Amino acid sequence: MPEYEGVVIRPPSEADSLILQYTIGCSHNQCIFCPAYKQKRFRVRGLAEMEQDIRGCLPDCAGTRRIFLADGDCLAAPFPDLLALFSLLRTSLPRLQRIGMYANTQNILKRTKEELKQLREAGLGILYLGIESGDDELLGWMKKGVTAAEMAEAGRRVQHAGIKLSVTVLLGIGGADRSQEHARLTGKLLSAIDPDYVGALTTMVVKGTPLYELQRHGRFALPSAFSILSELAEMLEHTDMTRGLFFANHASNYLPVRVRMPAERDKVVAMIREFVREGDASVLKPEGMRRL
Repeated sequence: MPEYEGVVIRPPSEADSLILQYTIGCSHNQCIFCPAYKQKRFRVRGLAEMEQDIRGCLPDCAGTRRIFLADGDCLAAPFPDLLALFSLLRTSLPRLQRIGMYANTQNILKRTKEELKQLREAGLGILYLGIESGDDELLGWMKKGVTAAEMAEAGRRVQHAGIKLSVTVLLGIGGADRSQEHARLTGKLLSAIDPDYVGALTTMVVKGTPLYELQRHGRFALPSAFSILSELAEMLEHTDMTRGLFFANHASNYLPVRVRMPAERDKVVAMIREFVREGDASVLKPEGMRRL
């Protein structure tokens, strides 16, 4: 079976995929809320290492249809190496239908439109992009390293190449003070990108992160559970997607929501606002059951 270094994270939708660790860690690794790769030094594994992993899993995984390449952003790998890896995967796994990866904005924008198209033709079917917020003030504060405009351009570039795009946003990352502004500006950014999928996660402050230290010293406060639901409703109300699915059913969320856009948006917004008005905490996921 494949060798893994440290904790390996994948999107929920890749639960049935074969996971191969092509990069170790994250090339950016500065976001103040993220604990995922703080103990890893970023590197790209060599093709020989990857070939050994692929051969090791062939007896049990020869019929694999989907592969997810971890860790944080495999687009940081040299382009010729990426193409060579994709070729190796297709040759070794003849039933392979889709390769998925996390990506960040900087590394998407480093790829030309032609390079992204070549990756799609080589098997790249979906990219997962964490945008977190459309609020430039918040993006700077959380050390994302990019602006909302740059993320919008990256998202459009992926879709123009014919690659499906799933983006994640963070409820509560604006704290109690910027909750509604964060919601509106994030909805505006989602409208500009118009992705295939949106996953809304609720911010969980993890010990060992800079965000934890800010909270410990009274410089950051998460909104209440019902304020986060109000933020979700505001975000949805300002999101004009032409198609696709908006999910807020991650283990971190207080209330599971799945919205087919745009047809179900207004109905779900009204439902969430009604929950907030009623203020019945029994409908919310208990704190002890929420997870990253």
